[in-house]
Amino acid sequence: MAKKLYVGNLNYDVTEEELSQLFGQCGQVSGARIVKDKFSGRSKGFGFVEMPNDDEATHAIDRMKGHDLKGRPLMVDEAKEHPEGVGSGRKLGGGGGGRGGGRGFSGGSDRGGRGGNRGGRDGGGNYGNEGGNY
Repeated sequence: MAKKLYVGNLNYDVTEEELSQLFGQCGQVSGARIVKDKFSGRSKGFGFVEMPNDDEATHAIDRMKGHDLKGRPLMVDEAKEHPEGVGSGRKLGGGGGGRGGGRGFSGGSDRGGRGGNRGGRDGGGNYGNEGGNY
């Protein structure tokens, strides 16, 4: 059965091809992926290598742990499976709610609005402190 290896502490300039070639020194590599930020596309500094042969994967862990790649010592270990629902593509957590809302009295909801004496210029350069000094 194939083993998936976690590879951490990657230099941000390391490519998937370089990662595949490096681990290819220990055996057959069926895939290498560097995790990237979904907005910037920049590497997050870790990735995964999949090796179809368990013995070769174990050898790769032993040989590559601490290996210097572009000035950084690699952290290598067998990847841990996430529990159901975590990392499975299913988004957890709620949305942004609670913003704005009705502004009929003292600011509406718990966020947003300008009710009460919460700040805002009163025309004289003061910020809601009734002209007092702080």
